[in-house]
Amino acid sequence: MTDHALAATAFVGFANPDIGDDEIEEVVQTLRSGWVIAGPRVGAFERLLEDRLRVPQIRCLSSCTAGLFLALRCAGVSRGDEVLVPTLTFAACANVVEQLGAVPVFVDSEADTGLVDLDHAASLVGPRTRALIAVHLGGRPIDMQRLNALRDRYGLCVVEDAAHAIGAAWGERPIGAHGNPTSFSFHATKNMTAIEGGALALESEAMAERVRRLAGQGISQSAWDRHGSNGPADYDLIEPGYKLAMTDVEAAVGIHQLRRLDAAIDRREEIRREYDQALSDLPLDLEPDVQPGVRHARHLYRVQVRPEAPCSRDQLIAGLRGRGIGCSAHFKPLHTLTYYANRYGPAPEPLPTAADHGRRTVSLPLYPSLSDSDRERVVEAVAEITRGQAA
Repeated sequence: MTDHALAATAFVGFANPDIGDDEIEEVVQTLRSGWVIAGPRVGAFERLLEDRLRVPQIRCLSSCTAGLFLALRCAGVSRGDEVLVPTLTFAACANVVEQLGAVPVFVDSEADTGLVDLDHAASLVGPRTRALIAVHLGGRPIDMQRLNALRDRYGLCVVEDAAHAIGAAWGERPIGAHGNPTSFSFHATKNMTAIEGGALALESEAMAERVRRLAGQGISQSAWDRHGSNGPADYDLIEPGYKLAMTDVEAAVGIHQLRRLDAAIDRREEIRREYDQALSDLPLDLEPDVQPGVRHARHLYRVQVRPEAPCSRDQLIAGLRGRGIGCSAHFKPLHTLTYYANRYGPAPEPLPTAADHGRRTVSLPLYPSLSDSDRERVVEAVAEITRGQAA
C-alpha cells in the first residue's frame, strides 16, 4: 500500500469499545445526581452481575488487578509464600504476588491453547506453595474439572483471572461460578467495558465484606453508607486498606454494557469463524475450537506464525502497523521481562511452550463493530505479509 493510499485509509483499531446512547445518558444522569463515587449504581451493577454470573457475592473494584490482589490477600498469601503463575499472561498476575511479598513461580503453557499447563503446575507444588492464579486466556475457559481437582488435591487457593472471560462458560455454569474467587476486567478493550474497573466474584459473604472494606481504606462504613444513605455517619478502622473502589460513573456504563454482552460475544464468534475460514490456507497455526458444552468469550483472536513462513511474528506486526492495522502480542512470557528476569534469574526450567507462543503469536482486530470491509482488509494484509508478497 502506498503512503498516499494509507493516508486516505482509516486506521483499523485493535479493540474498539462500543459505547451506546444508553451508557451516555446513564453517565449524564449520574453526573447530575450529585453522587459520582461508589454508591447506588455500583450496588445495582453488583446485583446484575450476581444474577448474570450466578454467584452469591460480587464486589466491583477499580480493576481486575485489584480483584486479584485482594483475593490473594484475603486468602492469607504473604511474605515467603509461593504462588503459581502462568508465564503467558499479563504482568498484573505476577505483580500482585510481588506486592504481597510472595514469590511467583512461573508455569508453562499448553501447546495448542496457550492456557496454563496444569500438569506442569502440579509438578511445581512445594511446601511453600499457597495459591495458583488460573488465567482464562483470550476468553477460553480452563478445564474447570481439572483445575478444581488440582486445587483440592494440594489444598491450594485458586484465584481465576477472568479478565478476558466475562460471558464464558464451562458446562452449565458461567466462569466465575465454579467455587473460586474470580476477577473480571471492564477495561476499555474488553468484551464489555466500564471504561475502567473490575469485579471480584466470591462465594463467601464474610470475604465479600472484607473485600469491600479493604477497597475502601479498611473503613467499617462505605462513603455511601456514611454520607449518601440513611446509615450512621460514624465509622471505625478495622484494618489498613487501600483505595480500590469502582465509581458510580463507571458502573453507569457497565450496567448497559452487561445487557448487550451476549450479542457482543455472538458477533465476535461470527468474526472468528470468518477469520478462520479466510486464514486457514496461510502459514499460520489457528487456535483449536472449544469442546462441546464450553462457551469461549472470544476476547482475542490469536494466531501463530509458523516457522516456515517468510516472515516472523514481529515482521507481521510491523507490516500490519505499516498498513494502518492495529494488533498486539499476547503475551511476552513474564519470566523473560526485565524485572522478573533480573529478580529471579532464568527459570529453573526453560518453559519452552510459553516461549514459543511468545515468539510466534499475534492477536488480530476483534470487536463487534469491526466492519466486513475492515476484516477483509486485515485478512488481505495478513495474506500478503505471510506469503512474502509485502511491498
